[in-house]
Amino acid sequence: MYVDGFNVYYGIRGTPFRWLDLGRLSRLLVPNVELVRIRYFTARITNRPNDPGQAQRQDTYLRALRTLPNLTIHEGRFLASEVRMALVDAPAHGAKTVLVHKTEEKGSDVNLATFLLVDGFRREYDEAAVISNDTDLREPIAFTCKDLGLPVTVLNPRVRYSVTMAQCATSYRKISLASFEAAQLPLVLYDATGEIRRPPGWENPSANAPIRT
Repeated sequence: MYVDGFNVYYGIRGTPFRWLDLGRLSRLLVPNVELVRIRYFTARITNRPNDPGQAQRQDTYLRALRTLPNLTIHEGRFLASEVRMALVDAPAHGAKTVLVHKTEEKGSDVNLATFLLVDGFRREYDEAAVISNDTDLREPIAFTCKDLGLPVTVLNPRVRYSVTMAQCATSYRKISLASFEAAQLPLVLYDATGEIRRPPGWENPSANAPIRT
């Protein structure tokens, strides 16, 4: 299982299901197989002026993920800068540009593509699943399927359907909100350094309610 961390996050950030158990989610999405490894691709974020706890919440989640068996975390880079950009409807008189905070995640898609291909060359899996809807992954997925002869299932965590991703993969399907809801970590976990508690604001108010279909 190859997980595009930012793609997943943007798919569920408006929901109470961010405290996500990737092991359980993988078993729900691809049942009746031996899950040999989960590779999670992300980058360390920096705090924004309006959200000073952002990086700490990510640290907490990465600690929680490291308690899961057979899961490895692969980090790219997260760049934050201030850039001046042109206004779409600039006034006739006055400023034509505005200074904005720009954030860019670098390396996660390249890292995912690299491991998907290298693991495939080494025959470390019989089939792969990729949780992402990022069309930048089209070519490595297509190469894995056609040239290496290894099936790849693409699991879309976003709302938008991607014809490109559906065409390059062996199979393609959307992850339901019910699957995210059913794959939540316990409120409290423990590692070698102590307690890991779900970040404030990530509560799941329907944890004990019937799962939606």
